[in-house]
Amino acid sequence: MELKRFYKAEKIEGYQDIIAESDALLDYLALAKISLKEKETVSKQTAGFETVLVILSGKATIRTEGIQWEQLGGRKNVFEGQATAAYIPCHSEYEVEAETNVEIAVCKALADVKHEPFVIRPDDIVVHQRGQQMWQRKVHDIIADNADGRVQRIVLGETFNDPGHWSGYPPHKHDGEHAPEEPNLEEIYHFQLNPSHGFGVQLHYTKDGKIDDAYTIRQGDSFAIDVGYHPVNAAGGYQVYYLWFMAGNTGRKLNPYEDPDHKSLNDNPTPTSDQHVL
Repeated sequence: MELKRFYKAEKIEGYQDIIAESDALLDYLALAKISLKEKETVSKQTAGFETVLVILSGKATIRTEGIQWEQLGGRKNVFEGQATAAYIPCHSEYEVEAETNVEIAVCKALADVKHEPFVIRPDDIVVHQRGQQMWQRKVHDIIADNADGRVQRIVLGETFNDPGHWSGYPPHKHDGEHAPEEPNLEEIYHFQLNPSHGFGVQLHYTKDGKIDDAYTIRQGDSFAIDVGYHPVNAAGGYQVYYLWFMAGNTGRKLNPYEDPDHKSLNDNPTPTSDQHVL
């Protein structure tokens, strides 16, 4: 059976599984989306997955474990303001009530340790300017070092590519091939475009040539990464955004392995260069 990695957007109201918990490709991650109109509600169980609800647009009240957070979110789209997100522990129930029309990404990572729920607000986001030349991009850490001891496995953020720019570049991977230096972390991307009718390109390859693919990115598409290098490019005239999250069996340390054929691009970094990740 051919494994599916690229998922084209589908417009579904309510709760929508995009990359299901039972997906054959990934062991640790799953992705869903909540799309509600004002005053609509949805309730779900997290079961064996710690879950982060990232508000892509709109405003909502979220309830879990006897806690209620009102007036969360508020950005019109992912390109207007920093994210608001709610961490929901495994083996919990949560309810989302839309205060306006709202879209929420449901990011799941396998877990067996139940932590306390918490909210990440726009002022909590850590913003990085990474890369140089035509691979400069902005990376917003939502749940990264700031969540050490508060989550079990998940690492999560947002990346913004200006028109024509690359990210995940020089090409890197984190599938554990070169352990222990290289972590073994799965990853999921969820894309948005500005303007929304734009496009970009997702590349995916392995050095042995068994994977050598290119996908056209459009609004609402998603991509599952189990192995290999996975750089992203924004087409001229269009911004590409992707929500990314990772988990695996090597902890939460991010130390991606760069393709040796292209690592020399970092030999003369500009003052804005940061090779950490993404």
